[in-house]
Amino acid sequence: MVEFIHIGDVSPAEIAQLREVYQPLAESVRELIDATIRTEVDADTVAAVRAQIDAATAQLRAQQCAGPFGVRCTTDGDRMAWGNPVIGIRNPFAPPLVVHRDADGRVYADFDMGAAYEGPPGHVHGGIAALVLDHLLGEVAADGVNPRFTGTITLRYLRTTRLGRLHAEAKITHSEGVKTYATGHLADDEGVTVEAEGVFITPKWAR
Repeated sequence: MVEFIHIGDVSPAEIAQLREVYQPLAESVRELIDATIRTEVDADTVAAVRAQIDAATAQLRAQQCAGPFGVRCTTDGDRMAWGNPVIGIRNPFAPPLVVHRDADGRVYADFDMGAAYEGPPGHVHGGIAALVLDHLLGEVAADGVNPRFTGTITLRYLRTTRLGRLHAEAKITHSEGVKTYATGHLADDEGVTVEAEGVFITPKWAR
């Protein structure tokens, strides 16, 4: 069974304050990741920067949670998936996606991907495309309320996806009992690059 971490009565103002503290940290580390990949400075500069990074890491490890961040839930039902590798505002690896939901239930996100997500030169790694679409399809299948996890997902790569500004979207096609069927796609500025369809299942403990 998947366990969510309940953190009790935390007000929206307190959540916003936590966001203001930790989101900029992740943004700075995200920039550091990009700089680490692309830098061409000399060995002495690399050594000096590494010492600074190691010192900063030690400061952050002075007080930390045991294990992963998890999904933290408030009494009001807010879910903080801040460690998530797709949408997590505290995860420097996450682009992160900001997922929007239309009145008709469709979900979509517009986001940027740079050097950290490269597979073929100048293009997004196929596994990263799969990661994004798995999350988007799962997001729409969950309908903002009910947890539904990936049963199967099928991807069709039409062509390589260029790094840069991207768009992803997903929608539910139909439901059958505990199964929800969804489709979606990833696109760059020239159009759709990857199509996806999947089956998402309500876990036994949530039925």
